[in-house]
Amino acid sequence: MHNETSKRSITPIVLIALVCVAPVAFAALAYFVPGIGLRPAESSNYGQLLEQRPVLDVAPTSFRTLEGESFDMDSLRGKWVLVSVDSGDCDEACVRKLFILRNSHASQGKNVDRVTRVWLVTDEATPSPQILEAYTGTHILRTDDQTAAALLVPSLSTAQQTEHLRTGMWVIDPMGNLMLEFPPDADPLKVRKDISKLLYHSRVG
Repeated sequence: MHNETSKRSITPIVLIALVCVAPVAFAALAYFVPGIGLRPAESSNYGQLLEQRPVLDVAPTSFRTLEGESFDMDSLRGKWVLVSVDSGDCDEACVRKLFILRNSHASQGKNVDRVTRVWLVTDEATPSPQILEAYTGTHILRTDDQTAAALLVPSLSTAQQTEHLRTGMWVIDPMGNLMLEFPPDADPLKVRKDISKLLYHSRVG
């Protein structure tokens, strides 16, 4: 009779101990036994995460539409902004970037309205009617290499900036911070996947 009473009195203590130990054991398994699939990958993004810094609060007079009207970049705040930079002549590499960003944007389904696109044209060349028609919906804005470089790649040397601007693609978050850069010759499917993950995990924009 005494033994049964002792067992009953110990049982709640054992249960409480198990409840306390379980989370620790689970965390240990997740960390030390990655083969069971509980430990998250250290990094799963394709594009390069950048040190966040505000970039939309630049002078409105720094950008103008093809019609010559001033454009305030800060008006894009609240959306995810996909950015490319190139000449208005837009060669094959330029078209490829516009294509990747347009299709990545268009494939976002119910989240499509959370995203917008910007093409910074850094010369006075006028895009062809075919380009303008194909990329309707993209904000095509004139600026200069110096302004574009200050916006997107300020840490690079002047010699590196021009080349880098012509090869990269960038993402600005809804708070107006530069966030992500995609590499030259980026994989379109991986770009789209990165953007989808940003939208899925973000509660802003």
